[in-house]
This record gives sequence, C-alpha cells and structure tokens, in this order.
Amino acid sequence: QVQLVESGGGSVQAGGSLRLSCAAPGYTYASMYSMAWFRQAPGKEREGVATIYNGGRTIVCSDSVKGRFTISQGSAKNTVYLQMNSLKPEDTAMYFCAAAYRTLYPLDPAYYEHWGQGTLVTVSS
Repeated sequence: QVQLVESGGGSVQAGGSLRLSCAAPGYTYASMYSMAWFRQAPGKEREGVATIYNGGRTIVCSDSVKGRFTISQGSAKNTVYLQMNSLKPEDTAMYFCAAAYRTLYPLDPAYYEHWGQGTLVTVSS
C-alpha cells in the first residue's frame, strides 16, 4: 500500500515559483511505478500535470505547463517534486500527487491507484 502526502502549496503572485513535495513512504521499486502530479480547480475536471517513471528516467508534461514546471524524484525515490516557475493565475488549483503501477496513458488519472490529499496553490495577479 502506497501512502502519499503532499506539501509545499501556498499563495504567490503571478510570475512567482513554488516547489511541491510528495512523500511516498513504502515506495520500494521505482521502476514499477509512475508517479504524477494532477490538479483540479473549482468547478473543473482533474487535469494531468506531469509524470515521471522508468525509475525517474522518463518524464511527460502536459502542454499547459511545459517549459514552466519540472517533475523530479529524490535520490531515495520516496519523494517526488514539482518545481513550478512562471506561475499564472490559471495554475490556481488543488494539486494532487498520485502513483500508478502501470499506465497506458501516463497523464490519464483513471490509471492511478494511489492518491494524496492534495495541497492548495493560489496564484494572484
């Protein structure tokens, strides 16, 4: 059973940066799992942001954040990060960390089996 706990959310001005962290105690075999960040704004569907898999060697980002956000893992593979730069008001959302044993489409939330509680990011103009 994978437990995920997010942290690092907060309120920033447009153009600012935040780094989100996801602690995953019990995550043992990194090559077997995809780790991902999703987000959901009020009244909108959950959206895939970025995912990392193949032991951290493969990364996929959504078009909406490409060039601004970076996903990475700690050396112990039990923490995943989302570095968010050049934040925009439309990035405001609850951000969730998730893990999947395997996926057909890496940014499809339907394939993810384990979810954190979320951390709130608010970007003001």
